[in-house]
Amino acid sequence: MSDTRREWNHEPDLPLQVSPLWQWPPKPLHVFKWYAGAWFFFTINVAILGLAFGSYFWLSPQLDQTRTLDLSWASLIFLRNFVLFVIVAGGLHLWFHTYAVQGQDKKYDPRPFPRKGRMFSFNSQVLDNMFWSLASGVTIWSGFEVLLWWALSNGYAPLTSFAQTPVWFIAFFFFVPVWESFYFYWIHRLLHSNLLYRFHALHHRNTDVGPWSGLSMHPLEHLMFFGTVAIHFVLPTHPVHVIFHLMYYALYAVTTHTGFEGLWFRNLKRVHLGMFHHQIHHRYFEVNYGSLDVPWDKVFGSFHDGTPEGKTRMKERLRSRKR
Repeated sequence: MSDTRREWNHEPDLPLQVSPLWQWPPKPLHVFKWYAGAWFFFTINVAILGLAFGSYFWLSPQLDQTRTLDLSWASLIFLRNFVLFVIVAGGLHLWFHTYAVQGQDKKYDPRPFPRKGRMFSFNSQVLDNMFWSLASGVTIWSGFEVLLWWALSNGYAPLTSFAQTPVWFIAFFFFVPVWESFYFYWIHRLLHSNLLYRFHALHHRNTDVGPWSGLSMHPLEHLMFFGTVAIHFVLPTHPVHVIFHLMYYALYAVTTHTGFEGLWFRNLKRVHLGMFHHQIHHRYFEVNYGSLDVPWDKVFGSFHDGTPEGKTRMKERLRSRKR
């Protein structure tokens, strides 16, 4: 039995592979299959896209209302995001942990979750994660959304629509995951620097993770990560793009931190959730700073592919840094 079999309760197919979009020579069929797996049928990307459009049409202000900053429409955005986050994170926590519907099936880490201890606020991992996710995470998420509604309606950020640029309007949704992977790597790597790790350490209290762990961060980290939407001041976008972009970051953090490969029911996988690539990061800290959509970890030598050989390469890299 290999080392990984002893330290993990469940593994996906190994070695982990990065997006074929960046491989040379090009492999169009592989690229199509990769993105079809993320966007076709019922996937997290599609679910978040649906939530974004539903939120835009039924739970958002009209664009002309947002020309003036006002608590009435700003509070609507905060309340919508708060309730949505509680439903998604809370629902997944109930499924996987409170009622343990799947038990240990497809759970990556064999250790019990959640934990208690003085390292957590309120001596409870769940209460700690809920507090930082809701009090800081949802507030800052909503603050960025309010800012961008105001900026779009006043001409401080370039505005477009489906009628004006239909191809770009659709393409931007596919662009967001790639941009997020690029942006996430560099901000995350910066947070692991000596200067900023004391703030990032709050998130790394979670060596095993649950749905509430994904957005459990220090406010400075929330500001840095949600700052990804600054790109809307450069590229022409629509309010529904802003909603999707922010939801993608916030809710994808929830689903990738469930600690499970996916939501299974009656022995069938209903939707893929967890990201073993990032689960490895929470175990070892100094690997897999990015995601699999943009291969920065492979470029800079911090990639752990989940195999025993990947673990050996990680140990050699860490030893060489200490010399």
